Amino acid sequence: MSDTLAVVTAEPLDADTFEAFVLTSADGAVVTFRGVVRNHDHGEAVSALEYEAHPEAEGFLAACCAEVSNASGLRVAAGHRTGSLQIGDVALVASVAAPHRAEAFAACEQLVELIKQRVPIWKRQHLADGVTEWVGL
Repeated sequence: MSDTLAVVTAEPLDADTFEAFVLTSADGAVVTFRGVVRNHDHGEAVSALEYEAHPEAEGFLAACCAEVSNASGLRVAAGHRTGSLQIGDVALVASVAAPHRAEAFAACEQLVELIKQRVPIWKRQHLADGVTEWVGL
């Protein structure tokens, strides 16, 4: 059985699915990050987001999960949404389980940073004034 799970999908993300994947009876800590669509960015009101992914984005996500798992020896899972999202929707889930909390927190933070740096998924913000802008291009 693999120690990683990576999913890029237009479907809503269920954090419980990712937590169930990483958790074993040897673990005393599960750390899960949920990236949630907020109603503002850099002082501008945001009404919605769209995410577009490179066709190989899931492979990049899997590589990030594998890197963290290999370095830490922990089970790692992550999922990223694509398509149109509304305020409050979950755009990213990253989950790690470990025997102790410190290593779970550290691995989860490393995973989120790698995802933001390496996975080719682009965000288009819809601002409340009707303007749209691409972020991170």
